[in-house]
Amino acid sequence: MGKRQSKPRCNSSKYREEETKCPSLPDAALRDQPAHTDAVASVASLAHDQCVSGGKDKAVVVCNWHRGNVVRRFWGHEHEVTKVGCLAELGFLFSASRDRTVKMWGLYSGALGAARCFSGHELVVSGLAVSPAFPRLCTGSRDNSVCTWDLETGACLRRVAISRNVVTHLCWVPGEPYVTQTSEDKTIRIWDTRELQVAHLFPAKKQIQTSCDVSPDGRYCLSTSSGFGHEGGEATLWDLRQVKGRVREFWGHAQTASSCIFLPQGLASFPEIATASHDGTVKVWSLETGACLSTAFLDGALSSLAACGKATFLCGSSTPWIHLMRVRSAKGPELQQVAKF
Repeated sequence: MGKRQSKPRCNSSKYREEETKCPSLPDAALRDQPAHTDAVASVASLAHDQCVSGGKDKAVVVCNWHRGNVVRRFWGHEHEVTKVGCLAELGFLFSASRDRTVKMWGLYSGALGAARCFSGHELVVSGLAVSPAFPRLCTGSRDNSVCTWDLETGACLRRVAISRNVVTHLCWVPGEPYVTQTSEDKTIRIWDTRELQVAHLFPAKKQIQTSCDVSPDGRYCLSTSSGFGHEGGEATLWDLRQVKGRVREFWGHAQTASSCIFLPQGLASFPEIATASHDGTVKVWSLETGACLSTAFLDGALSSLAACGKATFLCGSSTPWIHLMRVRSAKGPELQQVAKF
């Protein structure tokens, strides 16, 4: 596990306290209240310094992460939001919920309600993925099924159910008609969305697979595992072109690793990934060596990560706050909490 690292230098309670400590964000808003009123389940990045989040308060919230202010707030789900996603190029947001539906919202529309509702899953919708290259929606549920949907009509195009395939997360492969999926049956599947068939099934892990992300070049997939008491909780790197097995594992979380992201190119002088865990830590790792480069300690069980800008990314948690994180690399990588909103 290694020696526990010191806490980040900028461990603020709100934006007001960060103005003098973090001058690199001069426009940071004076937020005294979090964007949500309950736990944040999912966060995704938008264009123009904006992000979208969803949580236990049933709200879908668009914020300016640079300023920390709420831009828009959407209501319509009967139960808590589980996942969010977006097609920023088309101006649409998507939210999945425990009410078994997915809703599409117009980011620039003046309408208060959802532009479209996708209904058909029998249980909680726990996976959501959209792609600008293939303008369709892919969803997964605890009902063991994966579905594709027509964005214009809301009609279900295809539905496939596999025994014990309790979906935990979906992620589109950039520029390809493929979606990666993690499951409670401890596997990672690659779906060909054209006919909605399983193109590949990676060897099962020892723990439930909780989330996944795909590198910007579409070559690698990253997945995270459940865990408790320093058992499990690892992240695993898979090569989507050489699908014989895992490439590398990243160990260090004490509990379930709940989310993972590939950090954008140019974030540092070396390739990196980030993971978040129910143990309250965010870690940045070297892809080349598998070593943990830096750790930040936050409040609550962490739920979701999203890259949002050069050297910055967002983290949702079981608290109502969204954390803004930054990797500084002047003297080696150092992960800091810049602010939260």
